[in-house]
Amino acid sequence: MPRKPRKPCRYPGCPNLTDESYCPEHKRLVAARYNRYERTPEMKHRYNGAWPAIRRSYIKAHPLCEVCRREGRYTEAREVHHIIPLADGGTHDSNNLMALCKPCHSRITATEGGRWGKPRGGANLKNGRHT
Repeated sequence: MPRKPRKPCRYPGCPNLTDESYCPEHKRLVAARYNRYERTPEMKHRYNGAWPAIRRSYIKAHPLCEVCRREGRYTEAREVHHIIPLADGGTHDSNNLMALCKPCHSRITATEGGRWGKPRGGANLKNGRHT
């Protein structure tokens, strides 16, 4: 299967080509800036030092996107989603987590609301799982 062509890094003035939004050098820089200036203290507390280890172990145990797998596709999971958001009382417990690919995670996050000033409650849940 042919792969998509690489695109320019989104960092201003960077000539590097990448498969993601930013090249590896600028990806770290943008993430550090986001964590320092854009995350609220509550968010920093919720995603404390334990979260990266929990995320890694969950992805290792669930390497495929759960939504894609239900639809008959086999896509590598890259992100872990909280079914009940931490802001709404959810936990890092494995029963509250889903392994997702980037497109599925973006779609679910955009539809559930609570981000970008949208009201919460737009997600479709079925048996505790997004549909």
